[in-house]
Amino acid sequence: MNALLILPVIVPLLTAALMLLVYRRGATQRTLGVASALIQFALAGVLLYVVATRGIQVSHLGGWPARFGITFVADLLSALMVMLSGTIALAAAVYSTWNIDRERRAYGFYPLMQALLMGANGAFLTGDFFNLYVWFEVLLIASFVLLVLGNERPQMEGALKYVTLNLISSMLFLTAVGILYGSVSALNMADIAVKLPELPSSITGALAVLLLVAFGIKAAVFPLFFWLPDSYHTPPATVIAIFAGLLTKVGIYSMLRVFTLFFHNNASNDQMLILWIAGFTMAVGVLGAVAQAEVRRILAFHSVSQMGYIVMGFALMSAASVAGAIFFILHHGIVKSNLFLIAGVMQKRGGSTRLKDLGALSQREPFLAGLFFVTAMSLAGLPPLSGFWAKLSLVQAGLEIGTPEAFSVIGVSLAVSIFTLISMIKIWTEAFWKPAPEDLEPAAPEVSRSVVFAMFAPILFLTVLIVLMGLMPEPVLNLVREAAEQLRDRAGYVRAVLGVELQ
Repeated sequence: MNALLILPVIVPLLTAALMLLVYRRGATQRTLGVASALIQFALAGVLLYVVATRGIQVSHLGGWPARFGITFVADLLSALMVMLSGTIALAAAVYSTWNIDRERRAYGFYPLMQALLMGANGAFLTGDFFNLYVWFEVLLIASFVLLVLGNERPQMEGALKYVTLNLISSMLFLTAVGILYGSVSALNMADIAVKLPELPSSITGALAVLLLVAFGIKAAVFPLFFWLPDSYHTPPATVIAIFAGLLTKVGIYSMLRVFTLFFHNNASNDQMLILWIAGFTMAVGVLGAVAQAEVRRILAFHSVSQMGYIVMGFALMSAASVAGAIFFILHHGIVKSNLFLIAGVMQKRGGSTRLKDLGALSQREPFLAGLFFVTAMSLAGLPPLSGFWAKLSLVQAGLEIGTPEAFSVIGVSLAVSIFTLISMIKIWTEAFWKPAPEDLEPAAPEVSRSVVFAMFAPILFLTVLIVLMGLMPEPVLNLVREAAEQLRDRAGYVRAVLGVELQ
């Protein structure tokens, strides 16, 4: 058994158990949270290095063969997603030491955060289709409780929408699992990939639609996205930063994994539908963002819009477009988490996140202003930041395909980038540049150096990553290109897991 594949799940599980033993000691829980995040970040780095140098890694739990036991599999896509999880976990853990109040700590914020990370890592690494459903449910339970901590009415309303839609998603997913098992008597994903072509096209088509809707809800794509804006603007910044960086990415990851492994023969049939979904997701999300006047709601709608770019890369279905989609996942996870962390500091320093109540933050908080400007321009796709390379990769892939549908979705993506820039400039001018309102609430009292460090160190850490991915994109581009090739190589995945050649 390869322990390196299991540790990203075991570490948060054990940490959560330890936290429950010391649930009355807030300082100890914070320390355990940061230590666990550091370990997960280091493990993710080691896993990525091993997979990049040695190829796909497989672990059969209990020594049972893949067709009968539970299998964990790490290819480059899985390793990159675990790396993203570790990065966001580290930033959020440090940030939470000041952002999470005593009441939420008492209600179990820290163990729930570890449970969420365990669920995300489990989903990224599992090679078993039913266990992918199980990890989704772990995520759903942990994220729902994190949303309702605090018991405020708008928070409860958003959480109810979130859990209702995601329960529907889970029901559809479980239905697909049942149909698959009843049809091919297999749950291991590599085994399903071998047996699924034997099924009638009517069954595979129905399965594809079920899973597209199930994962589409998780990923918040059009028209299944409306739970996200109502859920993302009320909880603490730490919670939303984790959600924005990881939750929708699990849905997108599952879509990439399942459709490339199971439904490659249906690719041309599904392409037009998924391209339409991508275009509408980009457009509706960005128009919703432009219409908002509160920082977190603007960012929430942009979370929807940016999912459209990733779906676009998946829908174009070339090696270059899938590589662009994977790059975009990494870029967006870091950028959007950072923007929500920045919004938390804006609320702390400015007393609000409503644009009409903010002003002159660039004078009072020049360092925060600089961090926001860099991150916001990356979201808009300006060079030389990470967002530029993410969008350029997708546009180039679409131009290489050269079909009218590809040109159409490229046009939508470029127009959406302009509106994204407009909404980011709107936040800049209203919150950072304009004079402070006369009735502005007094600034927050001075805080200790440790709190200042916890506020700004995670944001600086993520901002540096954004700049590095922009100035030195080639290492990441090489990794995502190789990850895309692995993802499209069904035979290589089956060979690594089952030890047989795919016919």
